[in-house]
Amino acid sequence: MKISYNWLREYVPTQQSAEKVAQLLTFSGLEVEGVEKVESIKGGMEKYVIGKVLTCVAHPNSDHLHLTTVDVGQGKILKIVCGAPNVDKDQKVVVATIGAKVYSEDDCYEIKKSKLRGEESEGMICSEKELGLGNNHDGIMVLKGDVEPGTPAKTYFNVKDDYIFEIGLTANRSDATSHLGVGRDLVAILKSQMNEQQPLLIPSVDEFAIDDNKNNIDIKIDTNLCGRYSGLTISDVTVEQSPEWLKEHLRSIGIRPINNIVDATNFVLMEVGQPLHSFDLDKIKGNTIEVKTLEKGTHFTTLDGIDRELNGKEAMVCNSEEPMCLGGIFGGKDSGITDTTKNVFIESAYFNPVVIRKAAKYHTLQTDASFRYERGADPNITVYALKRVAMLIKEIAGGKISSQIFDVYPKTFEKARINLDFNYLDTLVGKKIERNKIKEILLALNIQVENFSDTSLTAIIPTNKVDVTRPCDLVEEILRIYGYNNVDFSENIKSCVNYDIKPNPEKIQNIITSYLANNGFNETMNNSLTKIAYYENNIDFPLDRSVKILNALSKELALMRQTLLYGGLEVLSYNINRQISDIKIFEFGNCYEKELGVDDSLSVDKRYKEEKHLSILTTGKSSKESWQKNQNDTDFFYLKNIALNILQRLRVDINRLEIINTNKSYFQQGLEFIQKDNKKTIMFIGEVSCSTRKLFDIKQNVYYCDMNWNNVMRLIPKKEVQYQNISRFPEVRRDLALVIDNNVSFLDIEKLAFATEKKLLKKVGLFDEYKGDKLPQGKKQYAVSFILQDEEKTLNDKQIESIMNKLLKSFEDKLGAKLR
Repeated sequence: MKISYNWLREYVPTQQSAEKVAQLLTFSGLEVEGVEKVESIKGGMEKYVIGKVLTCVAHPNSDHLHLTTVDVGQGKILKIVCGAPNVDKDQKVVVATIGAKVYSEDDCYEIKKSKLRGEESEGMICSEKELGLGNNHDGIMVLKGDVEPGTPAKTYFNVKDDYIFEIGLTANRSDATSHLGVGRDLVAILKSQMNEQQPLLIPSVDEFAIDDNKNNIDIKIDTNLCGRYSGLTISDVTVEQSPEWLKEHLRSIGIRPINNIVDATNFVLMEVGQPLHSFDLDKIKGNTIEVKTLEKGTHFTTLDGIDRELNGKEAMVCNSEEPMCLGGIFGGKDSGITDTTKNVFIESAYFNPVVIRKAAKYHTLQTDASFRYERGADPNITVYALKRVAMLIKEIAGGKISSQIFDVYPKTFEKARINLDFNYLDTLVGKKIERNKIKEILLALNIQVENFSDTSLTAIIPTNKVDVTRPCDLVEEILRIYGYNNVDFSENIKSCVNYDIKPNPEKIQNIITSYLANNGFNETMNNSLTKIAYYENNIDFPLDRSVKILNALSKELALMRQTLLYGGLEVLSYNINRQISDIKIFEFGNCYEKELGVDDSLSVDKRYKEEKHLSILTTGKSSKESWQKNQNDTDFFYLKNIALNILQRLRVDINRLEIINTNKSYFQQGLEFIQKDNKKTIMFIGEVSCSTRKLFDIKQNVYYCDMNWNNVMRLIPKKEVQYQNISRFPEVRRDLALVIDNNVSFLDIEKLAFATEKKLLKKVGLFDEYKGDKLPQGKKQYAVSFILQDEEKTLNDKQIESIMNKLLKSFEDKLGAKLR
């Protein structure tokens, strides 16, 4: 939001510099993000002076240029080559001297000493357009009257410097959306921090008077859309350009002047913070105004000429036959002010902030009016703003006020009353603030005080402070003016012993994040909102289990995600399309589901489920190109190894898990790890199916692991690691070459081995696989290693042979294996 320093000082006549005012406003909570110096004429006419043409003769080498000598004061005569047809001797002109900058619409250039057709030129005699005073470029600007050569053009044209504050206004500060609103904070902070007493000069409307009462407008409102609607008519106005002072005010904060009627409403908007809208009175059919919703699908053309389709929830300002305005946001094309308008109706209303915010988002319209209505305008300032703008229009456009003030206000917005206990304030602030200082701050903020005592007070909150509803809000108002920097901090450190939850979720996540990052993975963070299209006809993540967003901005952001898979695939697709094909990513994030068949009267945590997941995706090469080793494609086993290492790093007992093939449709093939005792899923891992990859236009293989992080955390042992000596007795390795059916996996062999020998078998490994014509059809050979160890004694050959025979017999009986 832009605030003009000069405009602000019209209401708070402080002599503090713009830089100091910016510091004070930031100190009070209105953060000034930037300060820009501007001039009423671009460039400020630096190095421009008034000159007198002493001589003017034709250029010997040109048929249109002239050689002039110009007196620019202080006895200095400049030679200037001029191409204007109207230049002549004894004229008073504006001269851009060497070093001056001449601005055009999109560019500027600097005046330098030069030669034109062989003749020296030491400046430029300027036209209106070159000076930024108009569009006339037919000749130079000739000044009238007696003016001394050498007078700075800046002084002659009364060029004013201004400073524009760019304020990062937070959504709760609806009271500070205008110059008067900011001025009120400035008055309070000047008194509190600088001990400078300044008044807040609010323009008076005491002179407001109705000239006649010939016009009558019937006004009806839907109170769900509009809480108050005020208006009046002004007849016999003259629509023309605004006076220069008004245009300067608007231009300074980036508003383009249009005409005197529209400019007046914009001026009052920026002055007091109340949005206003002007209608051509003669276009209000039936002399009726009604604020209502229209049927969904109705078309309405706004001032920018765009045809918009309504969603049926907007606050539409209509006459007896048709809509005229997208209430609180944007006017209509056919009801606004034109050069031929003679009679106007001025609207000053209070629209429902929620209705305006949703409509503005739906139509992607961000206007000065919607910016204020969304935050909550002051419902009790509509009539004041109406009087103020009516008096201003009479001053600059003539006419007469030709109706009473129409004011439809069914239910009055009362001022909130807050009881503030000083002990509560002292506890919250951490310091005892002088009680009279508290009262002084509140009064400076236009907050009335009643029942003031040594222990408490009652504050009556003005209706423009919509965010101040509780004692803590009132404390914040006091503290931002008193100054957070003025709250002392004790040098003593107070501490207490807190029980640390084990395992610590944040610490555990950081450990795994570091592990993955150290192995070349990049962390991603995707939006929890996702597309409806991903869940339509999806058997793995049904649409009816999705958590839908009410009043979603688009179908792209209409659901809460049920899985991290689709966000991860979007990331892969984005990078692959930009020639980055070797990608390893992971994401920690929450997933959401709606419980089906649950009574809506139950609490939210019973109707919806929120779980944290870790997703890992790999595609392309598993490592960067290097002379030290060959690059290998990432595959299922690479990702499985990463996933199992995570579980091992967290000390999760793999033996507590059962591994089965998964039937998830988004996998080409994959495994599901579930707990043996309660059958809860710990993770899925596999190759993403072609059909799923096709949705994202990904042609290369993708491997995906999805860990249910909540379930993983429950498996982490709570006891500290117990260390023990390494066994003094050696391990023994024996290998078997087993011929098995193709459908038998190493996992089957491993599970059966541990089930057969539970005490002395420590590890089972696969170190070779063979398939070929030397084996029977449908067979393969696995070379499997077995590590045996007794931690109490050395194993002898007889024990080893007995164990291996037992294992082999088990493989033969249950898996149909043959020893080769």
